[in-house]
Amino acid sequence: MASASNRVTLAQIAEYAGVSVATVSKVVNGRPDVAQQTRDAVLELMRQHNYGGNRDDLRSHPTVELFFGFEELSIYCTAMVQAVVDAGAREGVGVVVSRRSDRDPAADPAGWAHNLAAAGRRAVIAVTANTLSPPMVEALSRVRLPLVLLDPEVPDPSIVSVGSTYFAGGRAATTHLLSLGHRRIAYLGGKEDASSNQARLHGFRSAMEAAGVPVLGELVRHAGSFHTAEGVEHGKGLLAADPAPTAVFAACDELAAGVIEAARLRGLRVPEDLSVVGFDDTPLARVTSPPLSTVHQPINEMGGVALRTALRLASAEEIDSHHVELATRLVLRDSTGPVPADTDPDGARQTETDVAF
Repeated sequence: MASASNRVTLAQIAEYAGVSVATVSKVVNGRPDVAQQTRDAVLELMRQHNYGGNRDDLRSHPTVELFFGFEELSIYCTAMVQAVVDAGAREGVGVVVSRRSDRDPAADPAGWAHNLAAAGRRAVIAVTANTLSPPMVEALSRVRLPLVLLDPEVPDPSIVSVGSTYFAGGRAATTHLLSLGHRRIAYLGGKEDASSNQARLHGFRSAMEAAGVPVLGELVRHAGSFHTAEGVEHGKGLLAADPAPTAVFAACDELAAGVIEAARLRGLRVPEDLSVVGFDDTPLARVTSPPLSTVHQPINEMGGVALRTALRLASAEEIDSHHVELATRLVLRDSTGPVPADTDPDGARQTETDVAF
């Protein structure tokens, strides 16, 4: 291993590779105008000699890239950052956080991957699979950077991933609402084609079907993102149905918080008039008014498993499983309660004109 006094220089890397210093500089900076064979040879020499420019030895201070394919990070994403950073601190590994809006890797997958390798990354953890195009995955493979998908929207059987039991969580949330007497229950999910959303929805449908309660098309909605504003918008639409639902299962805490706000704007009380259940158990769930009943997703454990798995892959070690799913559990707070008393047997709330005297 090179010491501080004999650390290899850029010129020496160029000499070993049989290319110019300018060519090595282009590789370090992720420039695309270098032949792939030359780029691979230079990067391999950098790894062999622990080249890190003027930085400390990168092998002594390993780093992992945590990449988000979002323009802005949700509360759930920030909780995931905390989980991976905490795991990195325990393992003695630095975590560098990036997102698509910083520099869109899809525009130059090879340059993105080579920049990560030249910066000394040991592995990449990507949140949501659909943010990584096949060229991006291939580019990481070419520079020998292991990839782990964390909470993938669309699991890829060829890529190692870590998620949680979305189906079981969706079923538990819905079963809880049914146990309180609710029958007209709405589902507000995320992107319709995302497998994580589909799993939650299937859990919802499974519980409803087991109870012999129909799933009504007008009470199933899908938001374009997991943000509170969309929860308010879609919550207004659901509560405008005639008759309106007496309970809503939302696929994340932010959407659930939006539904609670939509209920407030409509003059409805939670949980007296409307019960709401979320998913994730982020810090938001404890500060909504009232505090949110939600499905706890083991975010801290997921971050830790993803980081340790990435490091094992980087060290060419065997891993226990190609895909890991950690268990969810229902956390009950104050946003759920019994079905309103003025509800008919079909689950619809009666209006003043419906009540018999």
